[in-house]
Amino acid sequence: MHPRTVAIIQARRTSTRLPDKVLLDIGGKPMLTRVVERTRRARLLDEVVVATSTEAVDTGIEILCRERGYPCFRGSLQDVLDRYYQAACLYQAQVIVRLTADCPMIDPGLIDELVEQYLGGVDAVEGKVDFPFPYDFAANRLPPPWHRTYPIGLDAEVCSFQALERAWKEGSLPQHREHVMPYLYEEAGRFRVLVLNHDPDYGNMRWTVDTPADLEFAREIYARFDDKDDFTWLDVLSLVQREPQLAEINAQMHQKDYRETDRRSRHRT
Repeated sequence: MHPRTVAIIQARRTSTRLPDKVLLDIGGKPMLTRVVERTRRARLLDEVVVATSTEAVDTGIEILCRERGYPCFRGSLQDVLDRYYQAACLYQAQVIVRLTADCPMIDPGLIDELVEQYLGGVDAVEGKVDFPFPYDFAANRLPPPWHRTYPIGLDAEVCSFQALERAWKEGSLPQHREHVMPYLYEEAGRFRVLVLNHDPDYGNMRWTVDTPADLEFAREIYARFDDKDDFTWLDVLSLVQREPQLAEINAQMHQKDYRETDRRSRHRT
Protein backbone atom coordinates (compact mmCIF):
# COMPACT_ATOMS: atom_id res chain seq x y z
CA MET A 1 0.00 0.00 0.00
CA HIS A 2 1.29 3.43 -0.94
CA PRO A 3 1.31 5.91 1.96
CA ARG A 4 -0.76 9.06 1.57
CA THR A 5 1.82 11.61 0.44
CA VAL A 6 0.99 15.31 0.72
CA ALA A 7 3.10 18.18 -0.56
CA ILE A 8 2.73 21.28 1.60
CA ILE A 9 3.88 24.52 0.00
CA GLN A 10 4.52 27.30 2.49
CA ALA A 11 3.63 30.79 1.27
CA ARG A 12 3.43 34.26 2.78
CA ARG A 13 3.29 37.82 1.47
CA THR A 14 5.56 39.45 4.05
CA SER A 15 8.97 38.52 2.64
CA THR A 16 11.54 41.05 3.85
CA ARG A 17 13.74 41.11 0.74
CA LEU A 18 10.96 40.96 -1.87
CA PRO A 19 7.54 41.75 -0.37
CA ASP A 20 4.53 40.01 -1.93
CA LYS A 21 6.87 37.86 -4.03
CA VAL A 22 4.63 34.77 -4.09
CA LEU A 23 1.92 36.73 -5.95
CA LEU A 24 4.25 38.56 -8.33
CA ASP A 25 3.87 37.84 -12.03
CA ILE A 26 6.11 35.40 -13.87
CA GLY A 27 5.17 35.04 -17.51
CA GLY A 28 1.53 35.95 -16.98
CA LYS A 29 0.81 33.97 -13.80
CA PRO A 30 1.53 34.53 -10.10
CA MET A 31 4.65 32.73 -8.90
CA LEU A 32 2.58 30.66 -6.45
CA THR A 33 0.49 29.36 -9.34
CA ARG A 34 3.65 28.33 -11.18
CA VAL A 35 4.89 26.41 -8.12
CA VAL A 36 1.58 24.66 -7.45
CA GLU A 37 0.98 23.65 -11.06
CA ARG A 38 4.49 22.26 -11.47
CA THR A 39 4.25 20.38 -8.16
CA ARG A 40 0.92 18.85 -9.13
CA ARG A 41 2.63 17.02 -11.98
CA ALA A 42 4.57 14.83 -9.55
CA ARG A 43 3.17 11.29 -9.85
CA LEU A 44 3.79 10.19 -6.26
CA LEU A 45 1.82 12.97 -4.60
CA ASP A 46 -1.76 12.43 -3.45
CA GLU A 47 -2.43 16.07 -2.57
CA VAL A 48 -0.81 19.47 -2.95
CA VAL A 49 -1.71 21.98 -0.24
CA VAL A 50 -0.77 25.64 0.14
CA ALA A 51 -0.06 26.57 3.77
CA THR A 52 -0.20 30.27 4.53
CA SER A 53 -0.68 32.30 7.68
CA THR A 54 -3.75 33.61 9.47
CA GLU A 55 -2.50 37.19 9.10
CA ALA A 56 -4.90 39.45 7.21
CA VAL A 57 -2.28 40.24 4.59
CA ASP A 58 -2.23 36.58 3.53
CA THR A 59 -5.95 36.48 2.73
CA GLY A 60 -4.92 37.23 -0.85
CA ILE A 61 -3.17 33.87 -0.98
CA GLU A 62 -6.28 32.10 0.23
CA ILE A 63 -8.37 33.92 -2.37
CA LEU A 64 -6.00 32.87 -5.16
CA CYS A 65 -6.16 29.26 -3.97
CA ARG A 66 -9.93 29.31 -3.76
CA GLU A 67 -10.22 30.76 -7.28
CA ARG A 68 -7.90 28.11 -8.71
CA GLY A 69 -9.17 25.17 -6.67
CA TYR A 70 -6.02 24.65 -4.60
CA PRO A 71 -6.43 23.26 -1.07
CA CYS A 72 -5.32 25.96 1.37
CA PHE A 73 -4.57 25.85 5.09
CA ARG A 74 -3.98 28.88 7.31
CA GLY A 75 -1.90 28.74 10.48
CA SER A 76 0.79 30.51 12.45
CA LEU A 77 2.92 33.10 10.67
CA GLN A 78 6.07 32.56 12.71
CA ASP A 79 5.66 28.99 13.95
CA VAL A 80 5.76 27.42 10.51
CA LEU A 81 6.45 23.99 12.02
CA ASP A 82 3.10 24.18 13.77
CA ARG A 83 1.50 25.31 10.50
CA TYR A 84 2.90 22.22 8.78
CA TYR A 85 1.89 19.89 11.57
CA GLN A 86 -1.69 21.15 11.67
CA ALA A 87 -1.97 20.98 7.88
CA ALA A 88 -0.56 17.44 7.87
CA CYS A 89 -3.14 16.43 10.47
CA LEU A 90 -6.01 18.00 8.55
CA TYR A 91 -5.05 16.39 5.24
CA GLN A 92 -4.20 13.04 6.88
CA ALA A 93 -0.67 12.96 5.51
CA GLN A 94 1.45 9.89 6.20
CA VAL A 95 4.37 11.36 4.26
CA ILE A 96 4.96 15.11 4.03
CA VAL A 97 6.86 16.86 1.24
CA ARG A 98 7.96 20.35 2.22
CA LEU A 99 8.25 22.93 -0.57
CA THR A 100 8.36 26.72 -0.64
CA ALA A 101 6.44 29.10 -2.87
CA ASP A 102 9.55 30.95 -4.05
CA CYS A 103 10.79 28.12 -6.29
CA PRO A 104 9.12 28.57 -9.71
CA MET A 105 11.48 26.06 -11.34
CA ILE A 106 10.61 23.29 -8.86
CA ASP A 107 10.73 20.00 -10.73
CA PRO A 108 8.02 17.32 -10.41
CA GLY A 109 10.35 14.60 -11.63
CA LEU A 110 12.90 15.48 -8.96
CA ILE A 111 10.16 15.49 -6.31
CA ASP A 112 9.18 11.99 -7.44
CA GLU A 113 12.79 10.82 -7.34
CA LEU A 114 13.23 12.08 -3.79
CA VAL A 115 9.96 10.53 -2.58
CA GLU A 116 10.82 7.26 -4.31
CA GLN A 117 14.23 7.08 -2.63
CA TYR A 118 12.73 8.04 0.72
CA LEU A 119 10.20 5.21 0.49
CA GLY A 120 12.83 2.64 -0.38
CA GLY A 121 13.37 2.65 -4.11
CA VAL A 122 11.64 1.49 -7.24
CA ASP A 123 8.91 -0.53 -5.49
CA ALA A 124 7.51 2.72 -4.16
CA VAL A 125 6.44 3.70 -7.66
CA GLU A 126 4.26 0.59 -7.86
CA GLY A 127 2.79 1.17 -4.41
CA LYS A 128 4.75 -1.58 -2.70
CA VAL A 129 6.14 0.14 0.37
CA ASP A 130 7.65 -1.57 3.39
CA PHE A 131 6.76 -0.23 6.83
CA PRO A 132 8.38 1.33 8.68
CA PHE A 133 9.99 3.52 6.04
CA PRO A 134 13.75 3.08 5.66
CA TYR A 135 14.32 6.78 6.46
CA ASP A 136 12.75 9.38 8.73
CA PHE A 137 13.80 12.33 6.60
CA ALA A 138 15.14 12.94 3.09
CA ALA A 139 16.22 16.05 1.19
CA ASN A 140 18.01 17.05 -1.98
CA ARG A 141 19.96 19.72 -0.12
CA LEU A 142 21.12 20.32 3.43
CA PRO A 143 23.39 22.91 5.05
CA PRO A 144 27.02 22.13 6.03
CA PRO A 145 28.49 19.67 6.83
CA TRP A 146 26.45 18.38 3.89
CA HIS A 147 27.10 19.81 0.45
CA ARG A 148 24.42 21.10 -1.92
CA THR A 149 24.64 19.59 -5.41
CA TYR A 150 21.32 20.71 -6.93
CA PRO A 151 20.63 24.33 -7.90
CA ILE A 152 19.10 26.53 -5.20
CA GLY A 153 15.41 26.59 -6.02
CA LEU A 154 14.89 22.86 -6.52
CA ASP A 155 14.77 22.27 -2.77
CA ALA A 156 12.49 19.57 -1.40
CA GLU A 157 12.31 17.80 1.95
CA VAL A 158 10.40 14.64 2.85
CA CYS A 159 9.53 13.16 6.22
CA SER A 160 7.07 10.82 7.87
CA PHE A 161 4.19 12.17 9.90
CA GLN A 162 5.73 10.56 12.98
CA ALA A 163 9.01 12.41 12.46
CA LEU A 164 7.20 15.70 11.89
CA GLU A 165 5.14 15.17 15.03
CA ARG A 166 8.26 14.52 17.09
CA ALA A 167 9.87 17.70 15.74
CA TRP A 168 6.67 19.60 16.55
CA LYS A 169 6.73 18.31 20.13
CA GLU A 170 10.46 18.61 20.81
CA GLY A 171 11.82 21.37 18.57
CA SER A 172 12.23 24.51 20.67
CA LEU A 173 14.81 26.73 18.96
CA PRO A 174 13.67 29.55 16.66
CA GLN A 175 15.07 27.83 13.57
CA HIS A 176 13.13 24.67 14.44
CA ARG A 177 9.84 26.55 14.46
CA GLU A 178 10.46 28.88 11.50
CA HIS A 179 12.26 26.54 9.08
CA VAL A 180 10.16 23.44 9.88
CA MET A 181 12.60 20.56 9.57
CA PRO A 182 16.05 21.45 11.01
CA TYR A 183 15.27 19.37 14.12
CA LEU A 184 15.22 16.31 11.85
CA TYR A 185 18.74 16.73 10.48
CA GLU A 186 20.88 19.07 12.59
CA GLU A 187 21.93 16.45 15.15
CA ALA A 188 23.64 13.34 13.76
CA GLY A 189 21.93 10.11 14.79
CA ARG A 190 18.68 11.64 16.01
CA PHE A 191 16.87 10.55 12.83
CA ARG A 192 17.66 8.38 9.82
CA VAL A 193 18.57 10.88 7.11
CA LEU A 194 18.91 10.46 3.35
CA VAL A 195 20.47 13.18 1.18
CA LEU A 196 19.90 12.92 -2.57
CA ASN A 197 22.94 14.23 -4.44
CA HIS A 198 23.69 14.92 -8.08
CA ASP A 199 26.89 14.39 -10.02
CA PRO A 200 28.09 16.68 -11.48
CA ASP A 201 27.63 19.32 -8.81
CA TYR A 202 25.38 22.26 -9.72
CA GLY A 203 24.96 23.58 -6.19
CA ASN A 204 26.35 27.01 -7.04
CA MET A 205 23.45 27.82 -9.37
CA ARG A 206 20.64 30.02 -8.03
CA TRP A 207 17.09 29.49 -9.33
CA THR A 208 15.03 30.63 -6.33
CA VAL A 209 13.24 33.99 -6.02
CA ASP A 210 14.11 36.07 -2.98
CA THR A 211 15.23 39.39 -4.50
CA PRO A 212 14.35 41.60 -7.49
CA ALA A 213 17.35 40.15 -9.36
CA ASP A 214 16.06 36.62 -8.73
CA LEU A 215 12.66 37.62 -10.08
CA GLU A 216 14.26 39.04 -13.21
CA PHE A 217 16.13 35.75 -13.70
CA ALA A 218 12.94 33.70 -13.32
CA ARG A 219 11.08 35.88 -15.80
CA GLU A 220 13.88 35.51 -18.33
CA ILE A 221 13.83 31.74 -17.93
CA TYR A 222 10.08 31.53 -18.46
CA ALA A 223 10.30 33.86 -21.45
CA ARG A 224 12.78 31.49 -23.09
CA PHE A 225 10.16 28.73 -22.74
CA ASP A 226 7.37 30.92 -24.19
CA ASP A 227 5.95 31.42 -20.65
CA LYS A 228 4.97 27.75 -20.44
CA ASP A 229 5.80 25.80 -17.29
CA ASP A 230 6.20 22.25 -18.58
CA PHE A 231 10.00 22.40 -18.83
CA THR A 232 12.24 20.29 -16.60
CA TRP A 233 15.15 21.37 -14.42
CA LEU A 234 17.46 19.76 -16.98
CA ASP A 235 15.93 22.01 -19.66
CA VAL A 236 16.77 25.03 -17.51
CA LEU A 237 20.28 23.70 -16.96
CA SER A 238 20.83 23.33 -20.70
CA LEU A 239 19.48 26.83 -21.27
CA VAL A 240 21.77 28.43 -18.69
CA GLN A 241 24.75 26.53 -20.06
CA ARG A 242 23.96 27.81 -23.56
CA GLU A 243 23.34 31.36 -22.31
CA PRO A 244 25.66 31.83 -19.31
CA GLN A 245 24.78 35.53 -19.15
CA LEU A 246 21.45 34.52 -17.62
CA ALA A 247 23.17 33.27 -14.48
CA GLU A 248 24.90 36.62 -14.10
CA ILE A 249 21.56 38.33 -13.42
CA ASN A 250 21.42 37.13 -9.80
CA ALA A 251 24.89 35.67 -9.29
CA GLN A 252 25.72 38.03 -6.43
CA MET A 253 22.71 37.18 -4.28
CA HIS A 254 23.29 35.73 -0.81
CA GLN A 255 21.46 32.57 0.27
CA LYS A 256 20.28 32.71 3.88
CA ASP A 257 21.57 30.18 6.38
CA TYR A 258 18.89 28.02 8.00
CA ARG A 259 19.91 29.41 11.40
CA GLU A 260 18.86 32.89 10.29
CA THR A 261 15.36 33.57 11.59
CA ASP A 262 12.87 36.40 11.56
CA ARG A 263 13.40 38.72 14.50
CA ARG A 264 9.75 38.22 15.44
CA SER A 265 10.34 34.51 16.11
CA ARG A 266 10.10 33.46 19.72
CA HIS A 267 11.76 30.67 21.65
CA ARG A 268 9.28 27.90 22.43
CA THR A 269 9.58 26.02 25.71
